[in-house]
Amino acid sequence: MSSEQALFRLRNVRKVYRAGAVETAALVDFSLDIREGEFVEIMGPSGCGKTTLLNIVGMLDSPSSGLYMVAGADVSQASESQLAEIRKGSVGFVFQSFHLVDHLTVYENVELPLRYLEISSGQRRRRVREVLELLGLMHRAKHRPAQLSGGQQQRVAIARAVVGDPKLIVADEPTGNLDSANGEEVMDMLTTLNQEGATILMATHSAAHLERASRVLNMLDGRLVSDVGTAAA
Repeated sequence: MSSEQALFRLRNVRKVYRAGAVETAALVDFSLDIREGEFVEIMGPSGCGKTTLLNIVGMLDSPSSGLYMVAGADVSQASESQLAEIRKGSVGFVFQSFHLVDHLTVYENVELPLRYLEISSGQRRRRVREVLELLGLMHRAKHRPAQLSGGQQQRVAIARAVVGDPKLIVADEPTGNLDSANGEEVMDMLTTLNQEGATILMATHSAAHLERASRVLNMLDGRLVSDVGTAAA
């Protein structure tokens, strides 16, 4: 697939954090294309810039310099409110720590993004049921997060991430707080979603999951040091 078809494109992106007179470069001249339907995994040691990259791609943060384009539109210098509006329909997030709302049921947690998108109640009901059934969570719809295992909570987080049919799912160490069995289950779900057309960008420390990806990026000191296609491509 050609780079012209990239959904998300970074060119020479730098991200610098300042603390007093000290500057730390989290990303250095970083260029990347993410194309529709890809499953891209990012590897690298702690502090290499993986989370910073995810935050910029997911529009939770902005680059200090360089170009960032989403579906052909330059968002590099967009305001926080503009990024929030673009992000609502473009990106779904899955975090290591789940970030579910404790007082809401599974159904209500998954429904939440659709409320922000101002989807009608009937459409919300149909879409939430569809996603809960896809991920095997319908029987847990009335439970609250504290009544679920860690693996089940992460499944709910994935359901919440995909319910709005985003262009990209950003996953930051989604198996980091799970045992190996639950981690494999979460990876199975992400793989299934990718096979059904979802585009995924995922940071991981686990080499065991690399065969799931169509591409593997290796980062070091804020730089992209390799970009390799895999057998899954």
